[in-house]
Amino acid sequence: MDGHGHGGVPVCPEGASVQLKANDMMVARTIDKLSYYVQSLSLNGCYWLSGSTLKHLSRCRELTQLDVTGCRLTTLRLSHLLSSLSLLRCLAFDVTSSFSSSQLSSEAVDTLSRLAELRQSLLTPSYGVVPYCAKLRKLMLQFDISDVTREGLGVSCQLMVGQSSVPHYQQLQEFTARLAPGEVNQTLLLLYLAVFSVHIPEHLRIFLVSIPGPSPVHWPSARTLAQSLGQRGDLEALQFPRTWLDTPSLKLALGGNSPRHLSFSRCPALWPQVFQSLLEGGVKDSTQLTSLNLSGINHVLYSDCRNIDVQLLASTMSRLVIGCSNIKHLNLMHTHYHHDKAPSLNAEAHLCSSLASLRGLSSLTVPACALSDGVNSNNSNTSCPSSLLLGLKKSVRVGLQNYRPDSGQESSVDSTSGVAQLASGCLTLETLEVIGPGFVSALPRLEPCTRSSVEPRGMCAWARGVGDAHIAALEGLKRLKCLTLAGLPGILKGTGLVHMAKHCKTLKVLSLANIGVVKAMNYAPALLETLQHCTQLQELRLEQPYLNANSAFFEALSCCSRLRRLCLISRSGTFEPSAAESFMERCRLVVMCHLFMGGTLVACRTLQKTLIERFSAERPALSVVIYPLHHEDLPSVIRDIPLTLLDTVTLFQSHVAQPPHLSPY
Repeated sequence: MDGHGHGGVPVCPEGASVQLKANDMMVARTIDKLSYYVQSLSLNGCYWLSGSTLKHLSRCRELTQLDVTGCRLTTLRLSHLLSSLSLLRCLAFDVTSSFSSSQLSSEAVDTLSRLAELRQSLLTPSYGVVPYCAKLRKLMLQFDISDVTREGLGVSCQLMVGQSSVPHYQQLQEFTARLAPGEVNQTLLLLYLAVFSVHIPEHLRIFLVSIPGPSPVHWPSARTLAQSLGQRGDLEALQFPRTWLDTPSLKLALGGNSPRHLSFSRCPALWPQVFQSLLEGGVKDSTQLTSLNLSGINHVLYSDCRNIDVQLLASTMSRLVIGCSNIKHLNLMHTHYHHDKAPSLNAEAHLCSSLASLRGLSSLTVPACALSDGVNSNNSNTSCPSSLLLGLKKSVRVGLQNYRPDSGQESSVDSTSGVAQLASGCLTLETLEVIGPGFVSALPRLEPCTRSSVEPRGMCAWARGVGDAHIAALEGLKRLKCLTLAGLPGILKGTGLVHMAKHCKTLKVLSLANIGVVKAMNYAPALLETLQHCTQLQELRLEQPYLNANSAFFEALSCCSRLRRLCLISRSGTFEPSAAESFMERCRLVVMCHLFMGGTLVACRTLQKTLIERFSAERPALSVVIYPLHHEDLPSVIRDIPLTLLDTVTLFQSHVAQPPHLSPY
């Protein structure tokens, strides 16, 4: 798999890979040819392979690691595979509604009893194969169960008594659980955690539980577990939901440890203790920390964010990057930082200046206001210029203007000094996410869907002042591969996008959402020019309320000859069917085309049927979903999309400093 979580399938030790355009026959022949040599095989996300193709895996007798997440695998076929793979030690697969543990043979159960690592993606309430895995060292769970069935009935989480005989995980070292929204997922999680109330594994050193939403289910044993983790001194990674820990428990958990990954997403009550532990000797060696997620750690409404006590302070962050100098992944989404550019004797360095000290930083998420050098009433990027001054502005020539730092788009030459320092300091940065405070996608991964409004709540004047000049200043990020810009109303013409694309030649993934004025896509001409420069682009996610996907748009997009995945989301957007078809014909690597826009259901279904019939034969992995964004049946349509595509492209979420459990090996 590539660095963004998509694509090819590694086959060790030869390093061969199954490409997205490989059909069942090609995959079967490859497996048969390498069957005597393969020890590690990942078919993660190969949703297009038929079940009969997977039977060839039973010939790979030397396999010790197998990942078939996202593949169509029945319980009987899984049982046959496990019976043949006696050397298997690591397994990853989906637990679907058709799963039945009673269909597992004794030989399969015997193989499961020797597993050291297991990852289950739970699509239905079940223990899966966990009760048979008494020697697990790593257990990774992803809960993606809907609260209602396709028929609209509630999903029950009452498991059979016989399934509840989960072993006590005597050798467990890592436990990871990632939940999608829904009460059923939380109820099932508590069933998996019940064993920890009886016995806490002696060697547990990684405990990561991520529950979305403002009110995670309560788990009474959380404090006991936190205290136990803190006593051993070998804690490597920790994430608890916001209601599971209090300040004393967190202090005990971190004390005397040198963790590598910490996540305190949406834990505002803990942030004073977090900084105290990291900066004042609360951890043994803070330089061991490589991944830190502080998303929403001081999340407040904009009406409250004027209080400096609930903002990120540059001085605190400066101390943080000095003490935790080896951080490679940092997430500051849903926070506020308001720089005061007024000169004074006690003036602090810009937050971006502090972050620039992290020379090894690989991925970063910042709130939009963190790029601003300060609020300027004369800045033309603010959203509401005085109507009295509009008549005094000098008119410009018709056509897209080239970006020039002195073109009047910024009030002073140093208004982007902060982001310029960031770009010049973080030379190894490959992933950057700039997200406006309060931004919520129309199709979020970990939030309730709210398509009624696209106006971000919590937007501050600092964030509104981030415009084209700030995006243009990203030109120094020569290694940038993945860029997300969301909820940035200050981008007026999009000239900064063009400038950035001309210099960031390695850009492979681009996600834009709610850029500029939401009621009019003023940056459309600049977007078309930007796409013409993105020759390495493999993935585009574009979410804009009034997107016009016409022939000009698809013609510009055709310049991205390496594009593989496309997702367009627009509540009032339109598309031109013939242009979309011509685009798919020119860009033959595209295997994902998801359009959630306006238009009638008939028009959407017609285009979807046309694209599938024309291109599915030559592109086995092709996933085409075209559906009205506001249709009442959209949730059912979303449910049928392969989870690997939902997780990485279609549904919006941050990908920075997330739990490192996406692959079991």
